[in-house]
Formats: sequence, C-alpha cells, structure tokens
Amino acid sequence: MAEILVTPQSAPLDTTLDIKVVGLEPDAETTVRATTGDRSSEAVFRADERGVVDLTRHAPIEGSYDGVDPMGLFWSMTPTGDEPGPTLVEVDGVGKVEVERLRVPQGLRRTEVTENGLVGVLYEPDDGEVHPGVIILGGSEGGMHEDDAALLARHGFAALALAYFGVDGLPEDLVDIPLEYVGTAITYLGDRRIGVVGGSRGGELALLVGATYPRVKAVVSVVGSGVVTQCIGPGTRLLEKLGLEAASWTHEGRPLPYLPYSVPDELRRRIVDGDPVPLKLAFDLTDGIPEDTEIPVERINGGVLLLSSGRDQSWPCVALSAVAERRLAEHDHPFPYEHVVYPEAGHLIAAPPHRPTTDVLLPGPGVVFEMGGSPGATAAARADAWRRTIEFLSDQLGT
Repeated sequence: MAEILVTPQSAPLDTTLDIKVVGLEPDAETTVRATTGDRSSEAVFRADERGVVDLTRHAPIEGSYDGVDPMGLFWSMTPTGDEPGPTLVEVDGVGKVEVERLRVPQGLRRTEVTENGLVGVLYEPDDGEVHPGVIILGGSEGGMHEDDAALLARHGFAALALAYFGVDGLPEDLVDIPLEYVGTAITYLGDRRIGVVGGSRGGELALLVGATYPRVKAVVSVVGSGVVTQCIGPGTRLLEKLGLEAASWTHEGRPLPYLPYSVPDELRRRIVDGDPVPLKLAFDLTDGIPEDTEIPVERINGGVLLLSSGRDQSWPCVALSAVAERRLAEHDHPFPYEHVVYPEAGHLIAAPPHRPTTDVLLPGPGVVFEMGGSPGATAAARADAWRRTIEFLSDQLGT
C-alpha cells in the first residue's frame, strides 16, 4: 500500500524536509501537493522502478516548480484565497500528512527588550551558556524580524530582533535614526562577541554600525548598500515619501551625508499609470557616487559578508554593495570579506529559506512594487544566503 513519508514531521522552518512517496506502481504518475490553507502548490512526478517518488532526487514532470528541489513545493506556493490552516503534504489516492514547521524552535528562551528605549526581542538557547550576540535589522518595512531571530538562535546565537522605526515608542518613519540607538543594543548584549545582520536598508545600517562601533566583529549585509541613502519620509503616496530631503541616519547629533533620490520620468509614468514600480529607478548612479556618502567599511573590526541579487528591482544593491567591496579591497581589510552575487534572484532573499517566494509584486504607498527575479532563483539564493550567514557568523564569532 502506498504511503507518504515526511522526515522530520516537526522541525524549524529553515529545515529541509525529506519527502517520499513509497509503494506506488513503477512509472506511475503521481501528484504531490502542499498546502497551508491560504497557499498551495503541486507537482506531478513519475515513480521510479521501485515505485518511489523522492523529492530529494526526483524532478517533477510538471507543476509549480522545476528541477530537483526538496523544498520546491514550499517556496512555490501561491495564494488560494482560503483561510490559513495546518501544513499538509497530500498525494492523490494515497492520503495526507500534517507537517509542523516551527517559527520558534524548541529549546529557546524569549526576552522582550525594553531597556534604555530599545524595542526588541531576544532569543537565545536555553542551556545556561553565554552565546555570541547577533543584532538583526529589518529594512524599509520597519518593525522587527522576530521569526528570523528565533531561527538564527537555534544555531547557537543570542539573536536580538531590533526595531528601529515603525513601532510604538520609536520614530514613525526612517528619518534621522541615530546610530547610537543600535549602539545601546550593543551595550545591552554585554561582553559577548557581537555581529550585526541587516537586510535592504537594514544592510546599509548594519555596515554603518560596524564602521562606527569597534565591538562589532562581523557584519552581514543582505541586498544592502555600502552607500548612505536618503530617508524615507512620511506620507501615504510614494512621491511624498521620497520627497523629504533629509538624512536616514545621524551620528553624534549630526545627519550623515546621503545619496539623494532621483525621480525620472519613467518612475512618474509608472506611478500615474498604475504600473508595477521598480524602485531602483529612484537611484541614479550615472554621475557617480559622492565620496562623502560612502560608508567607511574599512573601519569594521571584523569580517564582512555582502550578499546581493542581480535582478533586485528595489534598488541597485549589486552596485551599492560593490562600493563597500571596493573600499575593503583598497584598504587591504585584515579580516575576511566577500561579496556574493546571485545573478537571477530578486530583492526578497533577506530571510530564512523555504517560505514562498512567488510574490514578485508587493503593495507599497499608493503603488505596487516590483521585487524582481524569478521565484526559483530567489528561493535558491535565500537558502544559500541563510547558510552562508550562519557559517560566516559561526566562524567570525565562534559558536
């Protein structure tokens, strides 16, 4: 009798699952489906000579993804319009298996952080040991990435998801954010070795913080920037938010020089016509980058990992991160550094893997933003970026 085997059936979200269907007729075509109620995917496989479909070895003959990918059914899910429900792996004519994919792994201690004006959540292994600290910074969406911190903590870190705007008690917009705020978070983490991980605008901030505070021993900037860029101001429409001529960051009470936005005719046309907006149009690098806006990453007292997407439509992260790479090379940076580019990936690689990457258009202030890249390439880049991040932090901070 045919049977679905999923190993493990309960595991953290960033765990690769081993999914097999056994007991089928040799060469039988079989549809395997994954669903979370509000999203679903499916693919058709041909059983091998033993009557087995093994998603770690077999590519679908048709379906929501191509090629051999153990987690293809999960990143290729698309919305169903239904309510969320349990995660199920289903096979026509065989049955279904419920899978528990944990946003918060077991064995962690959670602490809400509110000291000295901080807004964050700290996850750390509940084993009585002192683990290296990692501050996790989100991007222009604001808020904090608590799930990311929980998943990172299971790999042996005290991971602090730190909000810096967009929540109660903090600035509403990404305007004049003091670097000293993150400095306070560094102090909060005590005598641990410290790393900083940031995605998008958080990647820009991570490099700035590393260049400012010698206690930072490792920086990971994912689809980030080695250049300080203009603030994202208040307003309900995109051009309003881009129109405020002010700094994103301050240090010692002074605004940091920044690369200003450009608003070309093509960007205005897309906004007026309601077409998807690639926000990278607002970044004009044709006349060069003012030197005083470059982040002095050579001051970072540790390793630097830059991860970029070649088809990022949110901003030109490859070119912006290449500025940091150049400065590190020119100054013979004495610590490990690397710039990894994923040519076909889009903007959304700064997160733990194995979650849907099919949303290539996302709502923005009065517009729809184009994220870029293909879902498959973005999913593969996200998985590789997460692996590299963990390995790099482990190497630089010690776990």
